[in-house]
Amino acid sequence: MAGLGYRKLGRTSSQRKALLRNQVTNLIYHGKIRTTETKAKEVRKIAEKLIALAVKEKDNFVEETVTQKVPKKTADGKRVKSVVDGKKVTEFEEITKNIKKDNSSRLHARRKMLEVLYPVKEVPTEAAGKKANTKNVDLVEKLFDEIAPKYADRNGGYTRIVKIGPRKGDAAEEVIIELV
Repeated sequence: MAGLGYRKLGRTSSQRKALLRNQVTNLIYHGKIRTTETKAKEVRKIAEKLIALAVKEKDNFVEETVTQKVPKKTADGKRVKSVVDGKKVTEFEEITKNIKKDNSSRLHARRKMLEVLYPVKEVPTEAAGKKANTKNVDLVEKLFDEIAPKYADRNGGYTRIVKIGPRKGDAAEEVIIELV
């Protein structure tokens, strides 16, 4: 069979897309995953493109100082309210903070990454089972800030596939794919 340019992995296109997105997301989150050889080769294609994009756009932003109105809060995190004309009104204070403002090509890169990556929630170990303490992990920021600087002087080849032998159930060739 020649021509396609990608492997079908015995799935419908929607299942295949979901599977590959999931594996790429986990590869970037954990740094390495264990999977079959054919899946790893497909995952590598996508992951390498994302990392290349991150490397290209990692410094393409401007630092800006902005003033922001935020509600005043008490020590236990409740909003401070005062009564004005018989109405309860939240009190605000102005703070200044530095933000990174993406240039247009970096913004485009960010959105391209979000097309592939699934949202990841991190559950702290001590609060397992509690919904309130989970926090969203920004994998795009991780790509820009942690992964891209490591590969800045490297031209491609950001992942490595290591064979670990056949799987017990169906003897499929298993590999570990990891970020180099």
